[in-house]
Amino acid sequence: MSSRVRRWLVALGGAGLAALLAAACLRLPGFGGDRHPYGDRAVGAALSRHTANTVSSVTFDQRGFDTLGEMSILFAAVLGSVVLLRQTRDEHRARPEPAAVSRPVRRYALLVLPVALLTGLYVIAHGQVSPGGGFQGGVVAATALHLLYLGADYRALERLRPLAPYEAADALAASSYLVTGLAALLAGSAFLANTLLPYGTFNTLASAGTVPLLNAAIGMEVACAVVVLLAGFLDQAVEIVDEGENDGSGRTGGTAANDGNAANDGNAANDGIAADGGDHDDSGKRGK
Repeated sequence: MSSRVRRWLVALGGAGLAALLAAACLRLPGFGGDRHPYGDRAVGAALSRHTANTVSSVTFDQRGFDTLGEMSILFAAVLGSVVLLRQTRDEHRARPEPAAVSRPVRRYALLVLPVALLTGLYVIAHGQVSPGGGFQGGVVAATALHLLYLGADYRALERLRPLAPYEAADALAASSYLVTGLAALLAGSAFLANTLLPYGTFNTLASAGTVPLLNAAIGMEVACAVVVLLAGFLDQAVEIVDEGENDGSGRTGGTAANDGNAANDGNAANDGIAADGGDHDDSGKRGK
């Protein structure tokens, strides 16, 4: 296919999309009016399934398939970042020196950390009854952990968030979202249809059917994905250095190797001197 044909195809596709968008805008209700057909349908569907938060009902029930696509985009982005930011053969890890942290920053960062973490978990758990949900709460919970980097040092953060469990939890959360959708399909309903569990009591945690399950899966996936993503960037910025770069101790990888070679050469020279001295002494004794 020539470049001219490709340009024509792009132009035709863009023109068709623009025509569809223009036709849709012409059919929109008047701005500021009292007629909101989509909103009325969304609120009605949320109330019929005992979901107090209409936004969560739209996200995890009425448009659950769209949310699956958004989760897949985040998962793929994190996977690509991990591949691109991985340590290569010409790089090594240099343990960073602890940085001096002022006392107010240390105090307030360590005080806010548990509060922010609990806030993120609360937002995830109450996504079906109050504003928030898995996307917002997952980001809050993940970034709360990194307050330890501000209040202490990077080594303390690494001890708190070993990457292997977070990577496994990320994959498990993404899989659980898919499994919930397939379970509805096997039960004789549509993929991700909210028909597996009872709707429960309105405005309680045990309500909205499968919305809390999908919301929790998204919260877990987003939190773990953000942790893994930030770990890749922080490792590159703090620990991983090229072989010829300074490792934080004032020496480069090449300098350290040269120092080792110099030390070996010096030891060899000393051994040679000692051997020569011993030979001279022996010859002197023999001469006597």
